[in-house]
Amino acid sequence: MEATFLGHAAVRLSDGKTTILIDPFLTDNPQASIKAEDVEADYIVLTHGHGDHVGDTVAIAKRCNATCIATYELALWLQNQGCEVHPMGIGGAFDFPFGSVRYTIAHHSSGASELGDRYVGNPAGVIIDFGGKLIHHAGDTALTYDMKLIAERFKIDLAFLPIGSNFTMDIDDAVKATGFIQPSKVVPVHYNTWPPIAADPQEFAEKVRAQTKAEPVILEPMQTVEI
Repeated sequence: MEATFLGHAAVRLSDGKTTILIDPFLTDNPQASIKAEDVEADYIVLTHGHGDHVGDTVAIAKRCNATCIATYELALWLQNQGCEVHPMGIGGAFDFPFGSVRYTIAHHSSGASELGDRYVGNPAGVIIDFGGKLIHHAGDTALTYDMKLIAERFKIDLAFLPIGSNFTMDIDDAVKATGFIQPSKVVPVHYNTWPPIAADPQEFAEKVRAQTKAEPVILEPMQTVEI
C-alpha cells in the first residue's frame, strides 16, 4: 500500500489494484510535477469545495469513469457536471469495495468562486480504510479538540495534516493535532504553495519527534511513503 504526495494537499493512494485520489488539484498547482491527464483513478475523495482541492476532479473523473466521494452538496455539484458520485455527510461512513470512507469534522469554509460562488457544503476531513490501513486526511482545518475522538476510536496508520497557517493550522497547532490523533506516521501538507502559506516542514518534523510518538515523513511531490 502506497501513498504518493502530488503537491499542495493532493494525495494518491494505491495498492496496485485500486487507485484513490484525494483533493486532486494539479493544473495551476505550482508544486505539481504530474499533469492531470497522466493521472488515473478509480475513486476521488474530496474534503471540501475550494478550487485548490476540487482541482481537476471533473476532468479526471469523466476520463477515468471514477466515482467521486464528497459531502452532499459538493457531490450534487459534481453530479451536475456529469460525474458519477457518492454523496456523504460528516460523521457518516460507507463501505466500498476497497474498504470504507468516513467523514470527520473540520473547521474551515467551503464556498468556491471556481464553482460559481455557490455553497457546496461544510468542509470535512476524511478517514479512509484502504485494505485495512487507516489514512486520515484532515483537509483544511483549524486545530480542534474533536481530533482527540479520532485516536479514541481509530488507530490511524498515516495522517496528512496542513501546516501552512493563514487558512489552516500552523506548525504548532498541527503538532498538537498530531498528538491528539496519534498516527503512526504524519505527513505535512498545504504549505509553501504560495507565500501566504509558507512554512518549514523540518520545523514541523522536529517538533513532532520531540512532542509526539508519531514518525514525521516529509514528502516532495511524487515521493511515496509505504503504509
